[in-house]
Amino acid sequence: MLGPTAHIDTFARDNLPPPDLWPDFLLDRFDYPDRLNAGVELTDRLVEKGFGDHTALIGNGRRRTYKELADWTSRLAHALVENYGVKPGNRVLIRSANNPAMVACWLAATKAGAVVVNTMPMLRAGELAQIVDKAEISLALCDTRLMEEMVACAKQSHFLKQVIGFDGTANHDAELDRVALDKDVRFEAVNTGRDDVALLGFTSGTTGEPKATMHFHRDLLIIADGYAQEVLGVTPDDIFVGSPPLAFTFGLGGLAIFPLRFGAAATLLENASPPNMIEIIQTYRATVCFTAPTAYRAMLVAMDKGADLSSLRAAVSAGETLPAPVYEEWMEKTGKPMLDGIGATEMLHIFISNRFGDSKPACTGKPVSGYQAKIVDDDMNEVPRGEVGRLAVRGPTGCRYLADERQRKYVRDGWNLTGDSFIQDEDGYFHFAARSDDMIISAGYNIAGPEVEAALLSHPDVKECAVIGVPDEERGQIVQAHVVLMAGVAPDELTRKRLQDHVKATIAPYKYPRSMKFIDALPKTQTGKIQRFRLKDAH
Repeated sequence: MLGPTAHIDTFARDNLPPPDLWPDFLLDRFDYPDRLNAGVELTDRLVEKGFGDHTALIGNGRRRTYKELADWTSRLAHALVENYGVKPGNRVLIRSANNPAMVACWLAATKAGAVVVNTMPMLRAGELAQIVDKAEISLALCDTRLMEEMVACAKQSHFLKQVIGFDGTANHDAELDRVALDKDVRFEAVNTGRDDVALLGFTSGTTGEPKATMHFHRDLLIIADGYAQEVLGVTPDDIFVGSPPLAFTFGLGGLAIFPLRFGAAATLLENASPPNMIEIIQTYRATVCFTAPTAYRAMLVAMDKGADLSSLRAAVSAGETLPAPVYEEWMEKTGKPMLDGIGATEMLHIFISNRFGDSKPACTGKPVSGYQAKIVDDDMNEVPRGEVGRLAVRGPTGCRYLADERQRKYVRDGWNLTGDSFIQDEDGYFHFAARSDDMIISAGYNIAGPEVEAALLSHPDVKECAVIGVPDEERGQIVQAHVVLMAGVAPDELTRKRLQDHVKATIAPYKYPRSMKFIDALPKTQTGKIQRFRLKDAH
Protein backbone atom coordinates (compact mmCIF):
# COMPACT_ATOMS: atom_id res chain seq x y z
CA MET A 1 0.00 0.00 0.00
CA LEU A 2 2.77 2.43 0.94
CA GLY A 3 5.75 3.17 -1.27
CA PRO A 4 9.42 3.27 -0.24
CA THR A 5 10.56 5.30 2.77
CA ALA A 6 13.72 7.21 3.61
CA HIS A 7 12.83 7.52 7.30
CA ILE A 8 15.40 6.07 9.68
CA ASP A 9 13.20 7.13 12.59
CA THR A 10 10.02 5.20 11.73
CA PHE A 11 7.78 6.78 14.42
CA ALA A 12 5.44 8.47 11.92
CA ARG A 13 4.87 5.44 9.70
CA ASP A 14 4.56 3.19 12.75
CA ASN A 15 1.77 5.41 14.12
CA LEU A 16 -0.34 5.71 10.98
CA PRO A 17 -3.88 4.37 11.46
CA PRO A 18 -4.45 0.72 10.51
CA PRO A 19 -5.05 0.51 6.72
CA ASP A 20 -8.68 -0.64 7.18
CA LEU A 21 -9.43 2.68 8.92
CA TRP A 22 -8.06 4.83 6.10
CA PRO A 23 -10.41 6.76 3.83
CA ASP A 24 -10.52 5.87 0.15
CA PHE A 25 -7.84 7.88 -1.68
CA LEU A 26 -8.76 8.94 -5.22
CA LEU A 27 -5.38 9.55 -6.85
CA ASP A 28 -6.17 9.14 -10.56
CA ARG A 29 -5.40 12.78 -11.36
CA PHE A 30 -2.07 12.87 -9.54
CA ASP A 31 1.03 10.96 -10.53
CA TYR A 32 4.26 11.57 -8.62
CA PRO A 33 7.47 9.53 -8.62
CA ASP A 34 8.04 7.05 -5.78
CA ARG A 35 10.71 9.36 -4.39
CA LEU A 36 9.63 12.95 -3.74
CA ASN A 37 10.80 15.72 -1.40
CA ALA A 38 8.33 18.61 -1.14
CA GLY A 39 11.05 20.92 0.23
CA VAL A 40 13.07 20.48 -2.97
CA GLU A 41 10.00 20.84 -5.19
CA LEU A 42 9.19 24.25 -3.64
CA THR A 43 12.75 25.67 -3.76
CA ASP A 44 15.53 24.17 -5.89
CA ARG A 45 13.11 22.91 -8.53
CA LEU A 46 11.89 26.48 -9.16
CA VAL A 47 15.48 27.67 -9.62
CA GLU A 48 16.01 24.87 -12.15
CA LYS A 49 12.90 26.05 -14.00
CA GLY A 50 14.35 29.55 -14.38
CA PHE A 51 12.63 31.36 -11.48
CA GLY A 52 15.87 32.01 -9.55
CA ASP A 53 15.61 35.80 -9.87
CA HIS A 54 11.84 35.93 -9.18
CA THR A 55 10.70 37.13 -5.75
CA ALA A 56 9.61 34.21 -3.56
CA LEU A 57 9.05 35.79 -0.14
CA ILE A 58 8.35 39.34 1.04
CA GLY A 59 8.42 40.03 4.75
CA ASN A 60 10.09 41.93 7.57
CA GLY A 61 11.20 44.69 5.25
CA ARG A 62 12.88 42.71 2.49
CA ARG A 63 12.33 40.56 -0.58
CA ARG A 64 13.96 37.19 -1.16
CA THR A 65 14.35 35.53 -4.53
CA TYR A 66 13.89 31.83 -5.23
CA LYS A 67 17.68 31.46 -5.50
CA GLU A 68 18.14 33.11 -2.10
CA LEU A 69 15.43 30.90 -0.60
CA ALA A 70 16.95 27.73 -2.08
CA ASP A 71 20.40 28.66 -0.73
CA TRP A 72 19.06 29.72 2.68
CA THR A 73 17.09 26.50 3.16
CA SER A 74 20.06 24.37 2.10
CA ARG A 75 22.36 26.07 4.63
CA LEU A 76 19.77 25.59 7.36
CA ALA A 77 19.33 21.93 6.37
CA HIS A 78 23.11 21.39 6.68
CA ALA A 79 22.97 22.90 10.17
CA LEU A 80 20.05 20.70 11.23
CA VAL A 81 21.79 17.52 10.07
CA GLU A 82 25.42 18.28 10.93
CA ASN A 83 25.08 20.32 14.13
CA TYR A 84 21.81 19.16 15.65
CA GLY A 85 21.73 15.53 14.51
CA VAL A 86 18.38 15.57 12.69
CA LYS A 87 17.69 12.17 11.13
CA PRO A 88 15.07 11.41 8.48
CA GLY A 89 11.74 10.85 10.22
CA ASN A 90 12.60 12.86 13.37
CA ARG A 91 9.88 15.33 14.33
CA VAL A 92 10.93 19.00 14.36
CA LEU A 93 8.65 21.61 15.94
CA ILE A 94 8.71 25.20 14.66
CA ARG A 95 7.36 28.06 16.76
CA SER A 96 7.05 31.40 15.04
CA ALA A 97 4.74 34.05 13.69
CA ASN A 98 4.26 34.27 9.91
CA ASN A 99 7.61 35.41 8.52
CA PRO A 100 10.14 34.30 5.87
CA ALA A 101 12.40 32.70 8.50
CA MET A 102 9.61 30.35 9.56
CA VAL A 103 9.03 29.29 5.95
CA ALA A 104 12.78 28.75 5.51
CA CYS A 105 12.97 26.57 8.65
CA TRP A 106 9.97 24.51 7.53
CA LEU A 107 11.45 23.94 4.06
CA ALA A 108 14.92 23.18 5.47
CA ALA A 109 13.59 20.58 7.90
CA THR A 110 11.53 19.06 5.06
CA LYS A 111 14.63 18.87 2.84
CA ALA A 112 16.41 17.10 5.71
CA GLY A 113 13.66 14.48 5.74
CA ALA A 114 12.17 15.56 9.06
CA VAL A 115 8.46 15.49 9.91
CA VAL A 116 7.57 19.11 10.63
CA VAL A 117 5.13 20.38 13.25
CA ASN A 118 4.38 24.08 12.77
CA THR A 119 2.88 25.76 15.85
CA MET A 120 1.24 29.08 16.59
CA PRO A 121 3.11 31.75 18.52
CA MET A 122 0.15 32.22 20.85
CA LEU A 123 0.33 28.73 22.35
CA ARG A 124 1.35 28.46 25.99
CA ALA A 125 3.78 25.93 27.51
CA GLY A 126 1.00 23.53 28.51
CA GLU A 127 -0.49 23.50 25.01
CA LEU A 128 2.97 23.02 23.47
CA ALA A 129 3.65 20.14 25.87
CA GLN A 130 0.58 18.26 24.60
CA ILE A 131 1.93 18.54 21.04
CA VAL A 132 5.50 17.61 22.03
CA ASP A 133 4.33 14.54 23.95
CA LYS A 134 1.90 13.33 21.29
CA ALA A 135 4.46 13.60 18.46
CA GLU A 136 7.49 12.69 20.63
CA ILE A 137 9.41 15.76 19.48
CA SER A 138 13.05 16.10 20.53
CA LEU A 139 14.03 19.30 18.65
CA ALA A 140 12.27 22.66 18.47
CA LEU A 141 13.24 25.65 16.34
CA CYS A 142 11.92 28.82 17.93
CA ASP A 143 11.90 32.51 17.04
CA THR A 144 14.11 34.05 19.75
CA ARG A 145 11.30 36.51 20.59
CA LEU A 146 9.07 33.59 21.62
CA MET A 147 11.48 31.48 23.67
CA GLU A 148 9.91 31.80 27.12
CA GLU A 149 6.98 29.37 26.71
CA MET A 150 9.06 26.99 24.59
CA VAL A 151 11.81 26.78 27.20
CA ALA A 152 9.19 26.33 29.95
CA CYS A 153 7.75 23.43 27.92
CA ALA A 154 11.20 21.84 27.46
CA LYS A 155 11.93 21.96 31.20
CA GLN A 156 8.91 19.74 31.89
CA SER A 157 9.22 17.46 28.85
CA HIS A 158 10.57 13.91 28.67
CA PHE A 159 11.02 14.24 24.92
CA LEU A 160 12.15 17.77 24.09
CA LYS A 161 15.96 17.85 24.34
CA GLN A 162 16.95 20.86 22.24
CA VAL A 163 15.38 24.30 21.71
CA ILE A 164 17.33 26.22 19.06
CA GLY A 165 16.65 29.91 18.45
CA PHE A 166 16.39 31.55 15.03
CA ASP A 167 15.97 35.21 14.21
CA GLY A 168 12.48 35.80 12.88
CA THR A 169 13.34 39.40 12.02
CA ALA A 170 15.77 38.09 9.39
CA ASN A 171 18.81 39.83 10.86
CA HIS A 172 20.40 36.37 11.28
CA ASP A 173 21.42 37.14 14.82
CA ALA A 174 20.54 33.88 16.61
CA GLU A 175 22.17 30.50 17.14
CA LEU A 176 20.66 28.65 14.17
CA ASP A 177 21.41 31.54 11.80
CA ARG A 178 25.03 31.82 12.97
CA VAL A 179 25.59 28.06 12.61
CA ALA A 180 24.04 28.05 9.12
CA LEU A 181 25.95 31.09 7.86
CA ASP A 182 29.12 29.20 6.83
CA LYS A 183 27.35 26.16 5.37
CA ASP A 184 27.37 25.18 1.71
CA VAL A 185 24.43 26.39 -0.40
CA ARG A 186 24.28 22.94 -2.00
CA PHE A 187 22.53 20.30 0.05
CA GLU A 188 21.79 16.75 -1.01
CA ALA A 189 18.18 16.58 0.18
CA VAL A 190 16.93 13.35 1.72
CA ASN A 191 15.35 11.19 -0.97
CA THR A 192 12.04 10.84 0.86
CA GLY A 193 9.22 8.69 -0.45
CA ARG A 194 6.07 10.35 -1.75
CA ASP A 195 4.27 8.39 1.00
CA ASP A 196 6.62 9.51 3.77
CA VAL A 197 4.96 11.75 6.35
CA ALA A 198 6.21 15.32 5.84
CA LEU A 199 3.87 17.29 8.08
CA LEU A 200 1.86 16.82 11.26
CA GLY A 201 -1.01 19.30 11.39
CA PHE A 202 -2.41 19.61 14.89
CA THR A 203 -6.08 20.40 15.33
CA SER A 204 -8.27 20.85 18.39
CA GLY A 205 -10.79 18.17 19.14
CA THR A 206 -14.03 19.20 20.82
CA THR A 207 -12.52 17.71 23.99
CA GLY A 208 -9.55 20.06 23.73
CA GLU A 209 -7.12 17.13 23.40
CA PRO A 210 -5.18 17.81 20.20
CA LYS A 211 -5.22 15.44 17.25
CA ALA A 212 -2.30 15.20 14.84
CA THR A 213 -3.23 14.87 11.18
CA MET A 214 -0.56 13.16 9.08
CA HIS A 215 0.25 14.44 5.60
CA PHE A 216 2.64 12.94 3.06
CA HIS A 217 5.07 14.73 0.73
CA ARG A 218 2.65 14.01 -2.14
CA ASP A 219 -0.24 15.61 -0.22
CA LEU A 220 1.58 18.95 0.03
CA LEU A 221 1.84 19.06 -3.76
CA ILE A 222 -1.65 17.67 -4.44
CA ILE A 223 -3.38 20.69 -2.86
CA ALA A 224 -1.36 23.00 -5.12
CA ASP A 225 -1.71 20.91 -8.28
CA GLY A 226 -5.43 20.48 -7.54
CA TYR A 227 -7.22 23.37 -5.83
CA ALA A 228 -4.65 26.13 -6.42
CA GLN A 229 -4.23 25.29 -10.10
CA GLU A 230 -7.84 24.49 -10.91
CA VAL A 231 -9.76 27.03 -8.81
CA LEU A 232 -7.26 29.88 -8.38
CA GLY A 233 -5.33 29.47 -11.63
CA VAL A 234 -2.09 30.61 -9.97
CA THR A 235 0.59 32.11 -12.23
CA PRO A 236 4.14 33.35 -11.53
CA ASP A 237 2.79 36.92 -11.60
CA ASP A 238 0.62 36.39 -8.52
CA ILE A 239 1.38 37.97 -5.16
CA PHE A 240 -0.28 36.30 -2.17
CA VAL A 241 -1.35 37.90 1.11
CA GLY A 242 -3.39 36.61 4.03
CA SER A 243 -3.99 36.25 7.73
CA PRO A 244 -4.11 32.52 8.63
CA PRO A 245 -1.11 31.31 10.64
CA LEU A 246 1.33 29.07 8.77
CA ALA A 247 0.74 26.66 11.66
CA PHE A 248 -2.75 26.08 10.17
CA THR A 249 -2.78 24.02 7.01
CA PHE A 250 -5.08 26.69 5.52
CA GLY A 251 -2.28 29.22 6.00
CA LEU A 252 0.58 26.91 4.99
CA GLY A 253 -1.20 26.12 1.72
CA GLY A 254 -2.40 29.62 0.93
CA LEU A 255 0.72 31.56 1.98
CA ALA A 256 3.57 29.15 1.24
CA ILE A 257 2.80 26.01 -0.78
CA PHE A 258 0.55 27.63 -3.41
CA PRO A 259 2.79 30.58 -4.31
CA LEU A 260 6.04 28.56 -4.14
CA ARG A 261 4.69 25.75 -6.31
CA PHE A 262 4.07 28.15 -9.22
CA GLY A 263 6.93 30.66 -8.95
CA ALA A 264 4.67 33.34 -7.43
CA ALA A 265 5.45 35.57 -4.42
CA ALA A 266 4.16 35.37 -0.85
CA THR A 267 3.91 38.39 1.45
CA LEU A 268 4.11 37.38 5.10
CA LEU A 269 2.78 39.48 7.97
CA GLU A 270 3.53 38.80 11.62
CA ASN A 271 0.50 40.88 12.55
CA ALA A 272 -2.03 40.30 9.80
CA SER A 273 -4.64 42.77 11.04
CA PRO A 274 -6.99 44.09 8.34
CA PRO A 275 -5.19 47.51 8.26
CA ASN A 276 -1.82 45.77 7.80
CA MET A 277 -3.20 43.52 5.06
CA ILE A 278 -4.72 46.52 3.29
CA GLU A 279 -1.36 48.28 3.40
CA ILE A 280 0.42 45.22 1.93
CA ILE A 281 -2.20 44.83 -0.82
CA GLN A 282 -1.76 48.48 -1.80
CA THR A 283 2.06 48.49 -1.51
CA TYR A 284 2.78 45.29 -3.45
CA ARG A 285 -0.38 45.17 -5.60
CA ALA A 286 -1.25 41.75 -4.15
CA THR A 287 -3.48 39.59 -6.32
CA VAL A 288 -4.64 36.67 -4.11
CA CYS A 289 -5.90 37.06 -0.55
CA PHE A 290 -6.66 34.34 2.02
CA THR A 291 -8.55 35.37 5.13
CA ALA A 292 -11.80 34.96 7.07
CA PRO A 293 -15.04 36.92 6.52
CA THR A 294 -14.28 39.04 9.60
CA ALA A 295 -11.27 40.63 7.86
CA TYR A 296 -13.09 41.08 4.55
CA ARG A 297 -15.77 43.03 6.40
CA ALA A 298 -13.06 45.40 7.70
CA MET A 299 -11.63 45.73 4.17
CA LEU A 300 -15.04 46.74 2.83
CA VAL A 301 -15.17 49.56 5.39
CA ALA A 302 -11.64 50.63 4.38
CA MET A 303 -12.69 50.77 0.71
CA ASP A 304 -15.31 53.31 1.62
CA LYS A 305 -12.50 55.43 3.06
CA GLY A 306 -10.43 55.25 -0.11
CA ALA A 307 -8.40 52.04 0.19
CA ASP A 308 -7.44 50.70 -3.26
CA LEU A 309 -7.80 46.92 -3.37
CA SER A 310 -8.30 46.75 -7.12
CA SER A 311 -5.17 44.60 -7.62
CA LEU A 312 -6.89 41.62 -5.94
CA ARG A 313 -8.16 39.11 -8.49
CA ALA A 314 -9.01 36.39 -5.94
CA ALA A 315 -10.44 36.81 -2.46
CA VAL A 316 -10.58 33.39 -0.81
CA SER A 317 -12.77 33.05 2.27
CA ALA A 318 -12.58 30.04 4.58
CA GLY A 319 -12.28 29.24 8.25
CA GLU A 320 -15.90 30.14 8.97
CA THR A 321 -19.05 30.46 6.92
CA LEU A 322 -19.23 33.50 4.62
CA PRO A 323 -22.35 35.62 5.26
CA ALA A 324 -24.26 36.48 2.07
CA PRO A 325 -24.19 40.28 2.74
CA VAL A 326 -20.36 40.26 2.83
CA TYR A 327 -20.21 38.36 -0.47
CA GLU A 328 -22.75 40.68 -2.09
CA GLU A 329 -21.08 43.89 -0.92
CA TRP A 330 -17.66 42.62 -2.08
CA MET A 331 -19.09 41.76 -5.49
CA GLU A 332 -20.73 45.17 -5.69
CA LYS A 333 -17.55 47.08 -4.81
CA THR A 334 -14.97 45.02 -6.71
CA GLY A 335 -16.92 43.36 -9.50
CA LYS A 336 -15.21 40.08 -8.54
CA PRO A 337 -16.69 37.18 -6.59
CA MET A 338 -15.43 36.13 -3.21
CA LEU A 339 -14.45 32.46 -3.36
CA ASP A 340 -16.02 30.76 -0.37
CA GLY A 341 -14.66 27.30 0.32
CA ILE A 342 -14.48 24.65 3.00
CA GLY A 343 -11.39 22.74 4.04
CA ALA A 344 -10.27 20.78 7.08
CA THR A 345 -6.92 20.10 8.71
CA GLU A 346 -7.69 16.40 8.22
CA MET A 347 -8.10 16.98 4.46
CA LEU A 348 -5.14 19.42 4.41
CA HIS A 349 -6.91 22.17 2.46
CA ILE A 350 -10.05 23.28 0.59
CA PHE A 351 -12.09 20.48 -1.06
CA ILE A 352 -15.39 22.26 -1.91
CA SER A 353 -15.27 25.74 -3.43
CA ASN A 354 -16.96 28.35 -5.54
CA ARG A 355 -15.30 29.16 -8.88
CA PHE A 356 -14.67 32.50 -10.61
CA GLY A 357 -17.31 31.77 -13.23
CA ASP A 358 -19.62 29.88 -10.90
CA SER A 359 -20.30 31.39 -7.50
CA LYS A 360 -23.24 32.67 -5.50
CA PRO A 361 -23.95 34.02 -2.01
CA ALA A 362 -24.57 31.70 0.97
CA CYS A 363 -23.12 28.83 -1.02
CA THR A 364 -19.90 26.82 -0.60
CA GLY A 365 -19.90 25.64 -4.21
CA LYS A 366 -19.00 22.25 -5.67
CA PRO A 367 -16.20 19.74 -4.99
CA VAL A 368 -12.71 20.56 -6.24
CA SER A 369 -11.68 18.23 -9.08
CA GLY A 370 -10.62 14.87 -7.70
CA TYR A 371 -12.96 15.10 -4.68
CA GLN A 372 -16.42 13.65 -4.19
CA ALA A 373 -18.91 14.84 -1.58
CA LYS A 374 -22.35 13.74 -0.42
CA ILE A 375 -24.77 14.47 2.41
CA VAL A 376 -25.54 11.48 4.63
CA ASP A 377 -27.54 10.53 7.71
CA ASP A 378 -26.09 8.87 10.82
CA ASP A 379 -26.11 5.48 9.07
CA MET A 380 -24.18 6.83 6.05
CA ASN A 381 -27.25 6.73 3.79
CA GLU A 382 -27.39 9.62 1.33
CA VAL A 383 -30.22 12.02 2.21
CA PRO A 384 -32.53 13.64 -0.37
CA ARG A 385 -31.44 16.92 -1.96
CA GLY A 386 -32.46 19.91 0.13
CA GLU A 387 -32.27 18.05 3.45
CA VAL A 388 -29.70 18.80 6.15
CA GLY A 389 -27.24 16.00 6.84
CA ARG A 390 -23.60 15.26 7.56
CA LEU A 391 -20.96 16.18 5.00
CA ALA A 392 -19.00 13.16 3.76
CA VAL A 393 -16.07 13.67 1.41
CA ARG A 394 -13.27 11.68 -0.20
CA GLY A 395 -10.52 12.51 -2.66
CA PRO A 396 -6.75 12.58 -3.13
CA THR A 397 -6.18 13.75 0.48
CA GLY A 398 -7.85 12.48 3.63
CA CYS A 399 -7.74 11.86 7.35
CA ARG A 400 -4.94 9.88 8.95
CA TYR A 401 -4.69 10.65 12.65
CA LEU A 402 -1.50 9.88 14.53
CA ALA A 403 -2.28 6.98 16.90
CA ASP A 404 -5.79 8.19 17.73
CA GLU A 405 -9.01 6.29 18.35
CA ARG A 406 -10.94 9.22 16.88
CA GLN A 407 -9.93 7.95 13.42
CA ARG A 408 -12.90 5.55 13.65
CA LYS A 409 -15.31 8.43 14.06
CA TYR A 410 -13.86 10.65 11.32
CA VAL A 411 -13.61 7.97 8.63
CA ARG A 412 -16.56 5.68 7.86
CA ASP A 413 -16.97 3.38 4.85
CA GLY A 414 -14.00 5.09 3.18
CA TRP A 415 -15.48 8.60 3.54
CA ASN A 416 -14.22 11.48 5.70
CA LEU A 417 -16.91 12.94 7.99
CA THR A 418 -15.82 16.53 8.57
CA GLY A 419 -18.11 17.36 11.49
CA ASP A 420 -20.12 19.82 9.39
CA SER A 421 -23.80 19.74 8.54
CA PHE A 422 -24.61 20.75 4.96
CA ILE A 423 -27.42 20.80 2.42
CA GLN A 424 -26.92 19.88 -1.24
CA ASP A 425 -29.39 21.62 -3.51
CA GLU A 426 -31.06 20.27 -6.66
CA ASP A 427 -28.28 21.71 -8.84
CA GLY A 428 -25.52 19.98 -6.86
CA TYR A 429 -24.27 23.00 -4.92
CA PHE A 430 -23.34 22.61 -1.25
CA HIS A 431 -24.59 24.99 1.45
CA PHE A 432 -23.26 25.12 5.02
CA ALA A 433 -25.86 24.58 7.78
CA ALA A 434 -23.92 24.22 11.06
CA ARG A 435 -21.14 22.41 12.84
CA SER A 436 -22.28 18.90 13.79
CA ASP A 437 -20.32 19.10 17.05
CA ASP A 438 -19.74 21.68 19.76
CA MET A 439 -16.67 23.27 18.18
CA ILE A 440 -16.75 27.06 18.41
CA ILE A 441 -15.48 28.81 15.29
CA SER A 442 -14.55 32.43 15.98
CA ALA A 443 -12.91 34.63 13.33
CA GLY A 444 -11.60 31.49 11.63
CA TYR A 445 -10.15 29.91 14.78
CA ASN A 446 -11.41 26.53 16.07
CA ILE A 447 -11.93 26.69 19.83
CA ALA A 448 -12.87 23.73 22.01
CA GLY A 449 -15.24 24.72 24.80
CA PRO A 450 -13.91 22.16 27.34
CA GLU A 451 -10.41 23.63 27.04
CA VAL A 452 -11.72 27.10 27.98
CA GLU A 453 -13.74 25.58 30.80
CA ALA A 454 -10.63 23.86 32.16
CA ALA A 455 -8.71 27.16 32.10
CA LEU A 456 -11.53 28.94 33.98
CA LEU A 457 -11.87 26.13 36.53
CA SER A 458 -8.17 26.45 37.37
CA HIS A 459 -8.94 29.88 38.90
CA PRO A 460 -9.82 29.80 42.62
CA ASP A 461 -12.79 32.17 42.14
CA VAL A 462 -14.63 29.73 39.83
CA LYS A 463 -16.87 27.03 41.28
CA GLU A 464 -18.41 25.77 38.03
CA CYS A 465 -18.65 26.91 34.44
CA ALA A 466 -19.92 25.99 30.99
CA VAL A 467 -18.71 27.45 27.71
CA ILE A 468 -20.73 27.78 24.49
CA GLY A 469 -20.40 29.60 21.19
CA VAL A 470 -22.90 32.38 20.53
CA PRO A 471 -23.54 34.22 17.25
CA ASP A 472 -21.57 37.41 16.65
CA GLU A 473 -21.91 39.71 13.66
CA GLU A 474 -18.20 40.49 13.44
CA ARG A 475 -16.60 37.12 14.30
CA GLY A 476 -19.27 34.61 13.30
CA GLN A 477 -19.26 33.25 16.84
CA ILE A 478 -17.67 34.26 20.12
CA VAL A 479 -16.87 32.24 23.21
CA GLN A 480 -19.39 32.81 26.00
CA ALA A 481 -18.73 31.53 29.51
CA HIS A 482 -21.48 30.90 32.06
CA VAL A 483 -19.75 31.03 35.43
CA VAL A 484 -20.83 30.05 38.93
CA LEU A 485 -18.55 31.91 41.35
CA MET A 486 -17.26 30.76 44.72
CA ALA A 487 -19.11 32.15 47.75
CA GLY A 488 -18.11 35.71 48.53
CA VAL A 489 -16.72 36.56 45.07
CA ALA A 490 -18.39 39.63 43.58
CA PRO A 491 -20.02 39.09 40.15
CA ASP A 492 -18.67 42.40 38.85
CA GLU A 493 -16.57 43.83 36.04
CA LEU A 494 -13.31 43.40 37.99
CA THR A 495 -13.97 39.69 38.44
CA ARG A 496 -14.88 39.36 34.76
CA LYS A 497 -11.60 40.99 33.69
CA ARG A 498 -9.59 38.95 36.19
CA LEU A 499 -11.02 35.68 34.84
CA GLN A 500 -10.58 36.74 31.20
CA ASP A 501 -6.94 37.65 31.85
CA HIS A 502 -6.41 34.33 33.63
CA VAL A 503 -7.68 32.41 30.58
CA LYS A 504 -5.44 34.45 28.26
CA ALA A 505 -2.43 33.58 30.43
CA THR A 506 -3.33 29.88 30.67
CA ILE A 507 -4.15 29.02 27.04
CA ALA A 508 -3.76 30.84 23.71
CA PRO A 509 -5.28 34.31 24.17
CA TYR A 510 -7.67 34.08 21.20
CA LYS A 511 -9.61 31.38 23.11
CA TYR A 512 -10.69 33.65 25.97
CA PRO A 513 -14.43 34.22 26.65
CA ARG A 514 -15.34 37.59 25.14
CA SER A 515 -18.73 37.27 26.82
CA MET A 516 -19.14 36.14 30.41
CA LYS A 517 -22.35 35.64 32.37
CA PHE A 518 -22.39 35.08 36.11
CA ILE A 519 -25.18 32.70 37.15
CA ASP A 520 -26.27 31.02 40.37
CA ALA A 521 -26.41 27.49 38.96
CA LEU A 522 -25.83 25.62 35.70
CA PRO A 523 -28.71 23.68 34.09
CA LYS A 524 -28.08 19.96 34.61
CA THR A 525 -29.65 16.56 34.02
CA GLN A 526 -30.70 14.38 36.95
CA THR A 527 -27.35 12.62 36.66
CA GLY A 528 -25.52 15.93 36.96
CA LYS A 529 -24.51 16.41 33.31
CA ILE A 530 -24.41 20.06 32.21
CA GLN A 531 -27.07 20.85 29.60
CA ARG A 532 -25.23 23.26 27.33
CA PHE A 533 -28.07 23.22 24.82
CA ARG A 534 -30.26 25.00 27.37
CA LEU A 535 -27.69 27.77 27.68
CA LYS A 536 -27.72 28.05 23.86
CA ASP A 537 -31.53 28.05 23.73
CA ALA A 538 -31.67 30.80 26.34
CA HIS A 539 -29.37 33.01 24.29
